[in-house]
Amino acid sequence: MMKLAKKYKGKNILITGGMGFIGSNLAEVLVGMGANLLLVDSMIPQYGGNLFNIKPFTRKVRINISDVRDETSMRYLVKDQDYLFNLAGTLSHIDSMLDPYTDLDINCRAQLSILEACRKNNSSIKIVFSGTRGEYGKAQCLPVSEDHPLNPTDVNGINNIAGELYHRLYNNIYNLKSLCLRLTNVYGPRHQMRHSKQGFLNWFIRQAIDNETIRIYGDGSQLRDFNYVDDVINAILLAADNDDAYGRVYNLGSENPVSVSEIANKIIEFTGSGRLEKIPYPEGLKSVEVGDYYADISRIKTEIGWRPETRLEDGLLKTIRYYRKNKRHYWNENDRENT
Repeated sequence: MMKLAKKYKGKNILITGGMGFIGSNLAEVLVGMGANLLLVDSMIPQYGGNLFNIKPFTRKVRINISDVRDETSMRYLVKDQDYLFNLAGTLSHIDSMLDPYTDLDINCRAQLSILEACRKNNSSIKIVFSGTRGEYGKAQCLPVSEDHPLNPTDVNGINNIAGELYHRLYNNIYNLKSLCLRLTNVYGPRHQMRHSKQGFLNWFIRQAIDNETIRIYGDGSQLRDFNYVDDVINAILLAADNDDAYGRVYNLGSENPVSVSEIANKIIEFTGSGRLEKIPYPEGLKSVEVGDYYADISRIKTEIGWRPETRLEDGLLKTIRYYRKNKRHYWNENDRENT
């Protein structure tokens, strides 16, 4: 990390979704490296932006409350930036099916607008775009490599593919340096805890801390891989520092997938509360269930030199400790959006 710190010291960096989960954790690391940060976030409650996320370093960053769909704002905000860590986007599979047009606007149209703003106002900027494992859909073979067919089971996956392809196109045609990371189940401190639509692991932690029943669909044998947020940040910074990575797509993931029931039981064990119940799939969810998924991360290991370093057990314990200490800043019964 010392080498990376020297790379980013004094650099002007824009983070979209900067007060959300990954964005705020990334910002904290970059502040420690001496970067000049501009955090952009719409602060729409259900998307995860939280001022408490940046409380330890609020005075060391600039903040702009703006929506990436605002083309005028983005044209101004990208100026004079060395890097853009493009993390803003919606993640809910369910919401994308119920309200596909909002998902289209944020994950597709807004991405094109951001790239146009960069092309016209700052063509030397370097961009890292965060995609999702949802682009693959149901795995035809495991582990899933970047060459696996893209066949998503929801609108969110389709729009993320489009957003990713826009970034690759602008890299290849306009030489606007962009690379894409396909994220899997990311967990850790600063994740929103109002609902489960952005990932089940952190929601399981909330339920266990509150001594509630964790309900999992089916028999719980579905395999998943998980990344602690610190490892994801390391991947972002390593990739952005590698000029050969631009124009490329990289999976993130773990070399040790675990079942949904196993992760739930670990959370119950580590919190010392909660219980597990297996229930049938609700109507409409079975059709978008992808079954087993875990990524082949050999490309990013070989080309970037990244691999996850945080043991699942260690990451879970860190996350549980964080929310026990800061619970009141992330959830209460009045704002709960149970799903």
